[in-house]
Amino acid sequence: MKRIWLLFSQTVTVLVAAYFVVATLQPQWLGHALPGRAGVALLEAPAGRTASAPPGSLSTAAHKAAPAVVSISTSKNARHPRSNDPWYQFFFGDQGQQQPQGGLGSGVIVSPAGYILTNNHVVEGADEIEVILNDSRKTSATVIGTDPDTDLAILKINLDKLPVIVLGNSDSLQVGDQVLAIGNPFGVGQTVTGGIVSALGRNQLGINTFENFIQTDAAINPGNSGGALVDVYGNLLGINTAIYSRSGGSMGIGFAIPVSTARLVLDGIIRDGQVTRGWIGVEPNELSPELAETFGVKPGPGVIITGVLQNGPAAQAGIRPGDVILEVAEQPVSSVSELLTRVAGLKPGSPAHIHLLRHGDDMTVDVTPGLRPRAPAAAQRR
Repeated sequence: MKRIWLLFSQTVTVLVAAYFVVATLQPQWLGHALPGRAGVALLEAPAGRTASAPPGSLSTAAHKAAPAVVSISTSKNARHPRSNDPWYQFFFGDQGQQQPQGGLGSGVIVSPAGYILTNNHVVEGADEIEVILNDSRKTSATVIGTDPDTDLAILKINLDKLPVIVLGNSDSLQVGDQVLAIGNPFGVGQTVTGGIVSALGRNQLGINTFENFIQTDAAINPGNSGGALVDVYGNLLGINTAIYSRSGGSMGIGFAIPVSTARLVLDGIIRDGQVTRGWIGVEPNELSPELAETFGVKPGPGVIITGVLQNGPAAQAGIRPGDVILEVAEQPVSSVSELLTRVAGLKPGSPAHIHLLRHGDDMTVDVTPGLRPRAPAAAQRR
């Protein structure tokens, strides 16, 4: 009996000792902590990215869109205006050659074929364009086409395995929607900022001929031009273009060109080499009380025509100075910018209905728009 008791006590002693060793060195084996040692048995997540982003985080959207946003570096060989003059060369030689001027911007890869959307003002006048991908690859780019009227340009690079952004639906945007701005501000490297859509349809800013901007308070700074404005799913909503600033930096008022506009420009340039827009040959003005009194019309909605190009599409359709245009192709017109946008959307050569007021009488005329002429190079940038 004594021998059995001795064997039992030794076994219990060994088991208790083993328990304390395991509880101290491998507490997760027991599934709980020892009394008085709260927190010893904590289970930590493995190192690396968690399976899902925490609530409220936009890291998934940034991770999806960022690889397709590139940095653009440009250089322009500045020369004296008379540097090609033989007499100037004879007296001054190469002194007319100045240091190259550089510029920085951003762009968005929108096609596996290497097409990049950016702003026209980022690449305008550049002699050399270098594109730097988020994976550090560098390559030269060629300009496929530009559209100064919307301040957009299409570049092309020749690399394989390119990350491509997904095009979103800017027409479904609402004020208050969360957005991210991705670009290369001040050349510091790719940066992601967040905010909301502050307003839609901003125009009459004097930035472009055709303005329909998305306004956002996501920080946009010099170098962000041409970068991406994306939604919470990482889909492209717009091309960041301009800011309102008194200091040169972000003040919470930035503007982006909607992807719906950018897609039309992209398709037109790739398909036809240029953007095709309608044109009717009129000089429109806002219907102010002064102009209403001058032309003898009642103030109200619409755009007043103060000039008509002789033998232009509008003149041939019978439109006269003093007419007030209310609708173009069944779409209402309330400002000059809206009229330009509506007319630009018409297909050249295809008749369209224009609803107008003449001396208080409703009229509808059929106008066959022509092809909008390109603005002279000196007048393309404002």
